[in-house]
Formats: sequence, C-alpha cells, structure tokens
Amino acid sequence: MRSLLVTGGAGFIGSNFVRMVLDEHADTKVVNYDSLTYAGNLENLKGYMDNPRHVFVKGDICDAALVKQTVEEHNIDAIVHFAAESHVDRSLVEPGVFIETNVQGTLTLLKVALEKQMERFVQVSTDEVYGSLGTEGFFTESTPLSPNSPYSASKAAADMLVQAYGHSWGLRYNITRCSNNYGQYQFPEKMIPLMINNALNDKELPVYGDGLYVRDWLYVYDHCTAVWKVLTEAQPGTVYNIGGNNEKTNLEVVGLILERLGKPASLIRHVKDRPGHDRRYAIDSSKMMSELGWRPSVTFEEGIRQTIDWYLSNGDWLKHVVSGQYQSYYEKMYDGR
Repeated sequence: MRSLLVTGGAGFIGSNFVRMVLDEHADTKVVNYDSLTYAGNLENLKGYMDNPRHVFVKGDICDAALVKQTVEEHNIDAIVHFAAESHVDRSLVEPGVFIETNVQGTLTLLKVALEKQMERFVQVSTDEVYGSLGTEGFFTESTPLSPNSPYSASKAAADMLVQAYGHSWGLRYNITRCSNNYGQYQFPEKMIPLMINNALNDKELPVYGDGLYVRDWLYVYDHCTAVWKVLTEAQPGTVYNIGGNNEKTNLEVVGLILERLGKPASLIRHVKDRPGHDRRYAIDSSKMMSELGWRPSVTFEEGIRQTIDWYLSNGDWLKHVVSGQYQSYYEKMYDGR
C-alpha cells in the first residue's frame, strides 16, 4: 500500500485532496500533517477522521524532529506538499510568517525527503510565481518566475529549493502550479467564499479597484485529480501548470454569485486597491493534457453553481469558520477602504 504524507491536509485544497484519495484510491494510506492554523479545520474532514487509511498528525512543517518521526513511523513513500500561508493580503501585512512557513517549512520537508530517499516529492505551487500578464498570452512552464507579492515570492523561493534538491542531490520531485481554486471548504478570506458569505448576509461585497482584474478559475476537485496524475504518472523533475481555462474578471465572478443567490448588484462596493495587484493571470495547461491526459471535469458555470449550493447546504460550517478571529481580520482588511 502506498503511504502518502499530505501536508496542509486540513486546509482547503489539502482536505479536498485527502477526501479524493480516500474515496478513489483504496491502495493508498494518507498521513495528514497539519498545524491547524486559522485556515486548517478538522471539520473539513468530517466523516473521514475514523477512516483506517487516514491518520492525522498535528504538527508544524518547520518542526524537523516531528516531520522525521512521522515519516519513519508511517513508512512514508511520497510527500504531497500543500501546506502554505497562501493569502496575498495577509502576506502584505505579515511577510515574515510567509517566509517561515513557505520557505523554511519546505526546506525542512526536503531535508527529510532526501534523507529517506522518497519515491516522490510533489510541490504544490501557484501561477502567481509568474507575475502578471498583459491582455494577451498565457503562462507556460517555461515562463520566467517574476513574483510580485511576499506570498508569491515565498512560493517561488520554495519552488527553487525543490528544483535545487533535484538537481544537486537527485531528489525525485515534481512542481505543479495552479490557477485560482474554488469549491467546497474554502476559508472565506478568499474572494468567492467571501462574496458568497457577504451576499447571504446582505452585506456589501468589497471589490478591489475597478474589479477588472482577470483570473483563471480551477474547480478544486479538478486540481486534486491533476495533482494525483502528476504524483503517479509524471516523470520526475518536471513542472506542470494546472488551469481551468476559465478566465473571468472579478466583477464577472461576483455578478454570477449575486445572480445565483438572487441578490442585487447594489451590494457591490468598490474599495481601495491592494498594493501591487497583478492585473491578469492566464495559464496554459496543454502539457498536463498532452502528457498526462488530464482535463477539467466542469465548466466554471457548473462549478460555481455546485460551490454556491454547497455553501447554502453547509451554513453551520460557514457560521463556525467566520466567527472569532475571522471577524477581526475582516475588519482589518476592509473597514476604511
């Protein structure tokens, strides 16, 4: 039986990946390693915590002794590394936290993976490491890295560490770079769940600047299946872009949410832009498609419908995660803008 260490497996993308693996790959054991920060939530794994192929370990990826102990105890074959501080706005306020987790934490994992001669180390990264695009063109795997925020800079640094471990010591690695994820269990600091939550409560929807910033949107389940493909089928030492082929402006996305919820456009409030806001991301996933046979399973319109319906059906989960610390964060980010 394959034994995976999944870091950040109680977070948004990580928990979706854990559930997908347990549901669809009976030959795989998942050791879920998460420090349970504000964005990590064991409620994301309801119904899976008692699965005999799932083990949860509460720990920091910077804790080398605990990482090594966990790897040895569970005979880990491969690491799928989701754990990260991931929100651009937070990185502008507390950049040091992002360097500690995203760079130092990745280095800690790499050291253990190399020592134990892991079969594979999959670094789950982001298209934000490429910087910003103009009105045309797409990010490809050969696009030079040009990060524009402390968050994306920390992820680019981590990617380069992974690549260096492969080049210098032969670590068997892959790097994936995805576009903006959306779907169930996403913490409402990110745009789509934030807008859904505000609209449900008839609160203003804060839209940065003119709202015409463009992102490619990827349904989280599709991202998870792509990462699995890379883990199990890709040649080591390769990089793959994973996108949904769904370019939308922020205003278009917000408009779809309001329409689905039957709420008025008058709830939209344009707020002061964040520093260095990248204008457009668009990702070329043709390498994933041609080499690994992966395709997105849903259109954005279907994915956003499923996402909104999930939040409507899981009001208790949403109510719990937006209490306490989230309220002070929201006020800090948006009040007075």
